Amino acid sequence: MATVMNRMDDTGNFNRDPANDGGPDGYRPEPDEPFMSLKQQAYFRRKLQDWKDAILRESQETLSQLQVDSLREADLTDRASSETDWSIELRTRDRQRKLVSKIEAAIRRIDEGEYGYCEVTGEPISLARLEARPIATMTVEAQERHERNEKVSRED
Repeated sequence: MATVMNRMDDTGNFNRDPANDGGPDGYRPEPDEPFMSLKQQAYFRRKLQDWKDAILRESQETLSQLQVDSLREADLTDRASSETDWSIELRTRDRQRKLVSKIEAAIRRIDEGEYGYCEVTGEPISLARLEARPIATMTVEAQERHERNEKVSRED
């Protein structure tokens, strides 16, 4: 399945979601400008809000489809296949529900002036990382340390 950030259109081509582009004015944060300036904050706020709106829109479409389609296939194999498809779709929606919470937390961090800074080290998170993962809360290095520590903890 295509993700919310990269959606396949009816012709089979991938269309980038508005959450991925530079916005109506074409602005994209540059490394040579002041980090988390008001312009950058507005850019990331719009990117996060667009992403959240797309997820909520898709969730509504799934709910509508669930109400229209019912599992009435006469053949057991067809019914099992449909149930499996819906199970996968609902699991995806559940993951996206959790993602919406992370998006809302990122928007709150923008409001509080904490967005873009590592919650562990306090260092700025690279713009490239924030572009790729706007909900990031740690620098790549801090995230890698965190994942290594988690792995060690699981092995114990």
